[in-house]
Amino acid sequence: MLLGSFIDSISEFEILNKGNDLDREVTVPYCCDLLSIAMGRMPQGAAWVTVMANTNALAVASLAEAACIILAEGSNLDGSDIAKAKEKGITVLRSELPVFDCALLIYRRLHD
Repeated sequence: MLLGSFIDSISEFEILNKGNDLDREVTVPYCCDLLSIAMGRMPQGAAWVTVMANTNALAVASLAEAACIILAEGSNLDGSDIAKAKEKGITVLRSELPVFDCALLIYRRLHD
C-alpha cells in the first residue's frame, strides 16, 4: 500500500507531519523502542511503531528508510522535532493506542 493511501485509511492516527515521499510502499509494521536495534533490523518501508519521540528517532527512521513513524501511547514530538521532521520530509503520525494495537491496525490495513 502506498504511504499516502495508508495515511488516509487509518483515522486512529493523527498526522504530525506528512512527509515528502507519499508514493513509497508501506511494507510491514515494525515495533521497537531500542534505537540501535531499530537502526540495524528495521525493514525498508516499515511503518515504525515506537514511543521514542525525539530527534534520534527521526534520524533512525531516515537511515533505515522507514516509510513513516507512528508514535504510540500518546508520545509526541516537540516543536523543534516536528520542524526537523518537516525539514527531512519524514512522515510522522501519533496515536493514544498501545504499540501492539497500532501495529495490529497497520497489519490489517496492509492485508485487507
